[in-house]
Amino acid sequence: MLTPGDRLASDAQMNADKPLRLHVPEPTGRPGHPTDFSYLRLAPAGAAPRPPIQARPAETAELAASLVRVLDDEGRALGPWAPDLEPERLRAGLRAMIRTRLFDARMMIAQRQKKISFYMQCLGEEAIGVAHTFALREGDMCFPTYRQQSLLMARDVSLVELIYQLLSNERDPLKGRQLPVLYSLKKAGFFSLSGNLATQFIQAVGWAMASAIKGDTRIASGWIGDGATAEPDFHNALTFAHVYRAPVILNVVNNQWAISTFQAIAGGERATFAARGVGAGIASLRVDGNDFLAAYAVSRWAAERARHNLGPTLIEWVTYRGGAHSTSDDPTRYRPADDWGRYPLGDPIARLERHLVGLGEWSEERGAQLRREVEAEIVAAQKEAERYGTLAEGRIPSAASIFEDVYKDMPAHLRRQREQLEAWG
Repeated sequence: MLTPGDRLASDAQMNADKPLRLHVPEPTGRPGHPTDFSYLRLAPAGAAPRPPIQARPAETAELAASLVRVLDDEGRALGPWAPDLEPERLRAGLRAMIRTRLFDARMMIAQRQKKISFYMQCLGEEAIGVAHTFALREGDMCFPTYRQQSLLMARDVSLVELIYQLLSNERDPLKGRQLPVLYSLKKAGFFSLSGNLATQFIQAVGWAMASAIKGDTRIASGWIGDGATAEPDFHNALTFAHVYRAPVILNVVNNQWAISTFQAIAGGERATFAARGVGAGIASLRVDGNDFLAAYAVSRWAAERARHNLGPTLIEWVTYRGGAHSTSDDPTRYRPADDWGRYPLGDPIARLERHLVGLGEWSEERGAQLRREVEAEIVAAQKEAERYGTLAEGRIPSAASIFEDVYKDMPAHLRRQREQLEAWG
C-alpha cells in the first residue's frame, strides 16, 4: 500500500515529467479585437509621492512600479509633482507640441508625394520631448532616437534647415549622408542620430562621464525605445551609469510597440522597464508620458540629481505610438485601427489645452489661431527648402563630397580617388 508520502512523491514525479513549454507574450488586442489597456497598471493623478532629489535608488522602487501623474481627466494639476509653471511657459510648450504634430503631418504628405524618401512621426509622444527640453539647460546634450523631433521643436530650430535634411537636397547640412529624420544639430544639443538602435544610450553615458571628468557642468540625456531595451547597449549603459554615477538622464520611451512587436516581447509584461533601473542601482520612475506637467516635473527632478552629483536617473515614459512606425509600416496589420483613439492616457496636446482652459489662459479660438499660424510657418519653410531640390528632382550634394569631413587633412590616396570620380563626371 502507498503511504501519503509515496503518493506525494508519485504526483511530483508525474508533474516533473510534463513537457516543458515557453511563454510567448501576446498583446491584449489584435486587428478586429479591441485592446484591453488594463495591463498598463495606471494610477490616479496626484497619488505618487515626490521624494527629495537625494533619495537613494532603492527608495524609488515604488515610483518605478506605479505611475507619476499630475493632470487628471478634467485637466486639474494635482499632487506633489505639480510644477509651478507660468501660463506663458505652458503656452510655449503647447506651441512646440502643436508645431511638432503639424510638421510631422506635413512631412508625411511630402513623403507620399515622393519629395522625401522616408519619414517617421511622433504622433502622441510630443509632450515628452518638449517638456524634457524645458527642464534642461543650454549646453546639455541629448542623444535621441528617431522619434524625438519634439526636442528640436522645443528649441525653436529652423524648420527650413530640417526640411533641407529631409529632402536630401543640395542645401542638406549633412550632405545626404543620413537617412531623413536622422538629424544632427550640435547647436541645439541634438547628437547625430543613428539608425542602429540603442547605441545612443551608451554614448550618452560616455558623454556625461567625459563632462564630469572635465569638471564641466553640462549633463546628458539618452533616449531609447521599449523594444531596444533588449539590446546589450541598454544594459551596458546602466552598468556604467551606476558604477560611475554619471550625470545622465536615461529615458525609456515605452510607446507599447517596437515596429510590429508588442512591448512585452522586450520584457515589459511582468515588470516595468523602470524596475530594471532600480535593479541596476539607479533611481527610476515610471511617468505618464502624455502629461506635460508630469513630464516637466520629473525631468527637472532628474536633471537636478545629475547636476548635484547624485547620479543617473532612469525614466520610463508610458505613452502610445499614435501612428505607424514609419512610412513603410501599416499598423492595422498587427493592432486595432482605433487603438490611438482609445488609449486611456489620452492626447497630450488636448490634455494641456484642457489644463490651460481651466486656468482661464486658453480658448478654442486661440487654439485655432495658433494652428493657423504654425501651419503657415511650416508651409513657408517647406516652400523655401524645396527651392533647392527634392528627392524627385535629384538635386543632391556632389558624389565627390563623400571624401570630405572624414579626415582633418585628406590623405593622398583619397585625393586621387576624388579626382578620378570627378573626372568620370
